[in-house]
Amino acid sequence: MFTSVLMIEKPLSSVDVEFVSTLHGDEGVSFVVLMQPRGDQADVLLRAIDDVALGQVEEAVREADEPRGEEAKPLAQRGLEKSLEALRAHGHEAVGQVVEEHPLDLLKSVVSETGADEVIVLTAPHYVEEFFHRDWASRARHKVGVPVLKLFSHNE
Repeated sequence: MFTSVLMIEKPLSSVDVEFVSTLHGDEGVSFVVLMQPRGDQADVLLRAIDDVALGQVEEAVREADEPRGEEAKPLAQRGLEKSLEALRAHGHEAVGQVVEEHPLDLLKSVVSETGADEVIVLTAPHYVEEFFHRDWASRARHKVGVPVLKLFSHNE
C-alpha cells in the first residue's frame, strides 16, 4: 500500500478527495493528514495579499475576521475529522492530527515514522510565499527525503 502524508489548511472538498484518490490509479493509498490551523497576524497579511492578487477583495477583507491561533484549533479539528471521513468514504485508510507547532518538524517525523512514500501539500495558492519559496512544499522538499507534490485545493 502506498502511503501519502497530506498537508492541508482547510477541510477537503469532494473535488479534492476525488483528485487525491485518483493520483495513483488502482493502487491502494493510505493517508496521514496534517491539518494546519490558521496562523498569526503575518499569515493574515500574506493571505490578504494573495486574495487581492486573485481578484478576491472580499476574501481579503474577511481574512482579518477569521479565528487564529488557539481560537482556530477547534475549527481545524472539525475540518480534519470531516476530511478523514471523506477519505475513508472513498475507501482509503486515513488518520491525522492538527498541527500544534513547527509543521515541518512534525512533517519530517511523520514521514519517517510511517515510512511515507510521498508528501502532498494541498493548499490555496499563496503567491507571495511561493515566489520566495517559503511555502510548505518548497520548504518540505529540503527536509523530508521523499517526493513532495504541490496541489491547489478546490472549493465546493
